[in-house]
Amino acid sequence: MRVAMYYNNRDVRIEEMPMPEIGPREILVKVWESGICGSDVLEWYRLAKAPLVLGHEIAGEIARVGNEVHAWKPGDRVFVSHHVPCNMCRYCLEGHESCCDTLAATNFDPGGFSEYIRVPEINVRNGVYALPDDMSYDQAVFIEPLACVYRGQQFVGWQPARRVLIIGCGIAGLLHLLLARSVGASKIAVVDVNEGRLQRAVGLGADIGEFAGDDLALRLKSRNDNQLFQLVLVCTGAESAIQLAFSSVDRGGAILFFAPTDPGKTIPFPFNELWRKEVTITSSYAGSPRDIVQAMELIRSGAVDVLPLITHRLPLAATQEGFRLVAEAGNDSMKVIIEPQL
Repeated sequence: MRVAMYYNNRDVRIEEMPMPEIGPREILVKVWESGICGSDVLEWYRLAKAPLVLGHEIAGEIARVGNEVHAWKPGDRVFVSHHVPCNMCRYCLEGHESCCDTLAATNFDPGGFSEYIRVPEINVRNGVYALPDDMSYDQAVFIEPLACVYRGQQFVGWQPARRVLIIGCGIAGLLHLLLARSVGASKIAVVDVNEGRLQRAVGLGADIGEFAGDDLALRLKSRNDNQLFQLVLVCTGAESAIQLAFSSVDRGGAILFFAPTDPGKTIPFPFNELWRKEVTITSSYAGSPRDIVQAMELIRSGAVDVLPLITHRLPLAATQEGFRLVAEAGNDSMKVIIEPQL
């Protein structure tokens, strides 16, 4: 079968691999669509493991099942989680499935940028979800990223009529925007260094869009009725973005850190100011099984319309071009989908 083998962001090769053999409690999935995630192009994160087949935002169809698999059959349309928790350790039982050792150690074989994947037994047990009949594969590739976004906003707590600031208008920022709007945010401001992405966010419902630069915190406050923000969602690891969050959060507000910085980076922290303002600061990583279920329903019901976020659909042979589009983060690209069967 064909796979897109990742060596670096500028070197993704179409190669041949044997079709995975499945065990008695495993399944083989034919991948119809796989989205390129922003994390796929973080070279500091990926290069140490290269070459490898990436891709975890998948939608597909079961091609074959092991002889001890009875819950699934060939032809079933599914979303499959690449990382799954054990659901039994103390982290899972405390609602921190993302911290589970099993989650960090699991994956499907090889990755979503391939024609087929083998789904190991634990992923079959804890990470395969039937797609609703009225959900397209285009919609299904957003299940994993929206589940991560849902988890993050759940951590900071949902309250109606809150003033929200989203820093970074990549795919995560836009999904945060759509979700915040769906749960009743009163005003949403967005910030980015890319004018095209900023305007895309405004077109999707942001009330305020400000280009990064001088006096940004003051500009945001002046356009927000001279108020700070009750919820700040930081969707980039840039130090300037993190400092903007500290200066833009209101008393009693909350900050969610949703993206990593470069490894080893230390960020100055205005501790006393945030302590006195009673600011809640948290982070989130990945999505749990229950977040996936919620994300599927948000997409299926139309509460979060993900289809306007798709800008490119490319065949497997053009995966290198897809990585270029995502890595460069230009005006004309947002969600890039690879179609391995083409």
